[in-house]
This record gives sequence, C-alpha cells and structure tokens, in this order.
Amino acid sequence: MKHSASAQWTGDLKEGAGTVSSQSGALKSLGYSYKSRFVDETGKSGTNPEELIAAAHSSCFAMQLSAFLAENGTPGQVDATAVVEINAGAITGSALTVEGRVPRIDAAKFTELANKAKAECPVSKALAAINVTLDAKLV
Repeated sequence: MKHSASAQWTGDLKEGAGTVSSQSGALKSLGYSYKSRFVDETGKSGTNPEELIAAAHSSCFAMQLSAFLAENGTPGQVDATAVVEINAGAITGSALTVEGRVPRIDAAKFTELANKAKAECPVSKALAAINVTLDAKLV
C-alpha cells in the first residue's frame, strides 16, 4: 500500500511560501512558510513539516498501542501527543505522551504495552535516527 502527499513552494526560503496537499484530501492546499516552521510556535501562521511528522507519529503510535491493548483483551481509549523538536536545522527528537483509559489493566502492563507500541509503530521505526521518548500514564 502506498500513500502520497505533494507540496508546492514559490520564492526563496525566508520570504517564500508553499502549500501541501494529501491524497485523501485531509490536507488541501494547506499553507506553510519559513515563519510557520521557524518563528511562530502558535501554529496560527500555517503548518510545517515537523507538525506533520508529529501528527503522523502520534496517530500511528495510538493505533499501534490500541492494537496491543486489544490483543491483551483490554481495549480502551488512548490519547496520544507527539512533540517533534527541530534544533539547528535538524529534527532531533519526538516526545510521545499517552494517557489511557483502559479497563482491566494495571499501570505496569499499560506502560509495557505503550513501550512496545513505541518500538513497533512504523513511524517510530522511520524515526530511528532521532531520540524518541515516551511518557505513558493510565488514568
């Protein structure tokens, strides 16, 4: 299976701007710029590659953890966040945080399965060159 996205950029790095679109249409001519990537951390000036990686990482991880919880007989709800960091022009880390509302499981087993999901989700594997951390909490 293959999935795709495309990007367009016009102008130089600092004054130029672009759009990104995805095959599904979930992203359609979504704007991005130097400001949205390196200056404005509020997210109000558009998206950026790191935000899109964070979305991919958090959603992949949540799906993988849910699969492991179901295999354990304890499906529930997980809320995952990824914070991707860029320093000196390089992506240096992705910090995963997950809270689970899962019946019939203890905190140790939840953490074990969360760590397994962190190691085995395809996006985590793709991000093997950076530091990926995990904070897992059963609520």
